[in-house]
Amino acid sequence: MRSLTIGQLAKKAQVNVETVRYYERLGLIPKPPKRNSGYRQYSQDIVARIEFVKHAKQLGFSLKEISELLYLRVNPNTTCADVRKRAEAKIVEVEEKIRALQSIKKALTKLVALCSGKGPTGECPIMEVLDTKEVKDD
Repeated sequence: MRSLTIGQLAKKAQVNVETVRYYERLGLIPKPPKRNSGYRQYSQDIVARIEFVKHAKQLGFSLKEISELLYLRVNPNTTCADVRKRAEAKIVEVEEKIRALQSIKKALTKLVALCSGKGPTGECPIMEVLDTKEVKDD
């Protein structure tokens, strides 16, 4: 199996070199030993590990949560139920974010309805509400 330099790894995994270094610092990917040349050489399987991290991030998992998932993967006492619990918790978190975003949208919609878009900003009803009140979505 051919080893990769950090630049080759980053290119193959479609991330920045600094991302590779950051993932190393966080322990998401192992830091490879230096070769006689002084360069670190990464194994091909690190590409798959970075792709795992990227996919988990796309699903909303934080890097801390991804680290926990990676630990679950190698822990012999882990079951699929342990992973499922993490995914179910993420669903609850996403639902809470959706509710919060819907509330923000409702409040912004009400503010926009107050404003004709004409006149100076000193007389803008949106600015007045932002200056004087807590914006509510109800």
